[in-house]
Amino acid sequence: MRVAIIPARGGSKRIPKKNIKLFHGKPMIAYSIEAALKSGCFDQVIVSTDDQEIADIARQWGADVPFLRPSEIADDYATTMDVINHALNWYKQQGDLIEYACCIYATAPFVKPEALVSGLEALKRGRYDYAFSATSFPFPIQRGLKLTNEGTVEMFMPEHINTRSQDLEEAYHDAGQFYWGTADAYLAGLPIFSNRSFAVLLPRNEVQDIDTLEDWTNAEALYTAFLSRDGR
Repeated sequence: MRVAIIPARGGSKRIPKKNIKLFHGKPMIAYSIEAALKSGCFDQVIVSTDDQEIADIARQWGADVPFLRPSEIADDYATTMDVINHALNWYKQQGDLIEYACCIYATAPFVKPEALVSGLEALKRGRYDYAFSATSFPFPIQRGLKLTNEGTVEMFMPEHINTRSQDLEEAYHDAGQFYWGTADAYLAGLPIFSNRSFAVLLPRNEVQDIDTLEDWTNAEALYTAFLSRDGR
């Protein structure tokens, strides 16, 4: 059995009700639910939430909410791994055998069904414990700067001060959209970022972290361009 698990707690502080706030006319969480359903990858798409309003909206957009998440894993200290393991253990208690699980963040309006399919295909090859979305840094990380206590700057890697940009190795970061994993890997608490993980690479113009109101505004502008480019 393959399951999509969308974590969506109700206590967002920096952007109140972030998971169900309207984004281009739809609740934010609807984009993740729709992508999961359209991908055809899953036997069930569930939302793990502690909030009844989020649960009701998730069901309206086609997800299942088979339980309300307990308060001990719905506070500021609960990790994504805690939430996924809770859901997988719930399935185990129901007698359901989960082979693959995919955590899809509720604030991922750019997630595409095709990317979810790519992640599943990677896992099926049997070489990986996880497959997750990633993208490249827009600037060489070897040229990164830090601020000193005196207000001056220092390079993190001063040995590259004169290295040409084209000679520096490209670096990538987590795109924060989805995390496929075998159920065994999740339940064992294996690290997502390791040599047993596959990166599904995304273009930078389809990636936007949404943690602050500024992020939200940037995401709305980026999504407008996204729609225009795709002719929607």
